[in-house]
Amino acid sequence: MSASAAKVSKKELNSNHDGADETSEKEQQEAIEHIDEVQNEIDRLNEQASEEILKVEQKYNKLRQPFFQKRSELIAKIPNFWVTTFVNHPQVSALLGEEDEEALHYLSRVEVTEFEDIKSGYRIDFYFDENPYFENKVLSKEFHLNESGDPSSKSTEIKWKSGKDLTKRSSQTQNKAGRKRQHEEPESFFTWFTDHADAGADELGEVIKDDIWPNPLQYYLVPDMDDEEGEGEDDEEDEEGLEDIDEEGDEDGEEDEEDDGEDGEVK
Repeated sequence: MSASAAKVSKKELNSNHDGADETSEKEQQEAIEHIDEVQNEIDRLNEQASEEILKVEQKYNKLRQPFFQKRSELIAKIPNFWVTTFVNHPQVSALLGEEDEEALHYLSRVEVTEFEDIKSGYRIDFYFDENPYFENKVLSKEFHLNESGDPSSKSTEIKWKSGKDLTKRSSQTQNKAGRKRQHEEPESFFTWFTDHADAGADELGEVIKDDIWPNPLQYYLVPDMDDEEGEGEDDEEDEEGLEDIDEEGDEDGEEDEEDDGEDGEVK
């Protein structure tokens, strides 16, 4: 093959390669456009699903209300139900100081109300009996999402009695219940009602709404760890006592056998 023929063949190969690249790029672009069209359909279905799910949630939220009411009436018969529930919840308990718990002993009822369209927000109401800390009968905190999706919150202003403002206490003593805290005492639980800095990431509100409110009984019934430890120690002592008795019985049995043997020899 001549040099000129080789050059022509090389040019043809390069030309074919460039043509293949152009075809490949065109196919890729068409594929991307089709993917975008399919994705738009998926997004449309997701939006439709969200609307349908919201309708179902609204329906069952209304159906649950009579049962929530009945549950509240039954809970009212149990003294210190809510403070016990909060103390037994690991995340809420970490926010409680001794005086917070004392104040929460006057908490008689908790209610969580989701707004009618659900996705726009919810309200948590705390009902208190007459107490030495504040005048309010009800403390509430609301969480809202505006039309643009920006979160906000607002709450009841606590009317503290003279010298009883727990949010101004610099420190709180350890819990009388004997729960050992491995960290410094937290700010008062009641500072939550004045904290509106980041309504979209309010962990306490979400814990109460999504974890405690659906089934508070599971936390009320959490066994006291101190009692469990005490019972464990008692069980160990009982087992040790039984072992001692068994050992003494074995020793007495051996002694009786020796005595019987000696008597037999005498005879």
